Amino acid sequence: MPAEAKGPQEQAEETVRDAISAPDATGRPRRTTRRFPLFTRDTARPEGGGRAAPPDAPAPARQWPILAVCGAVGLGLLLTALDAFRYGCLLIGLALVAGALLRWILPDVGMLAVRSRFTDIVTYGLLGLAIVLLALMVQPNPWLQIPFLKDTLHATVSSG
Repeated sequence: MPAEAKGPQEQAEETVRDAISAPDATGRPRRTTRRFPLFTRDTARPEGGGRAAPPDAPAPARQWPILAVCGAVGLGLLLTALDAFRYGCLLIGLALVAGALLRWILPDVGMLAVRSRFTDIVTYGLLGLAIVLLALMVQPNPWLQIPFLKDTLHATVSSG
């Protein structure tokens, strides 16, 4: 018997044994399967993806976390272009690490939130740390020397 033909009392007593998703446009829960849909109809906003300032604030103030990170990266690129390669790369890496810290500390970071909080923190943090380490090890006169890397390089070059 279809749901429309049942009376209100019978519909209220009906129990659903399978998974139920979010309500549809009429407010009734939809039955779902465990299969992924063929077409994505909408995308959930990332956790923490709300505005970083009140809605009545001007647009730059609402998105200050991403603007701060992008501004520092831009300054690092400018330093790199002006032949201060090591300092520019350090600034870029530190900007990404700062983005990871902002994503971890602040509840709403605006457009700095791209994926889940955990994924954003790991991505920004690892990329920033890798860029900082590479900037510290750049030749000539590296500020950081890791002995086993030099041995590995000599082993790979001399074995060919």
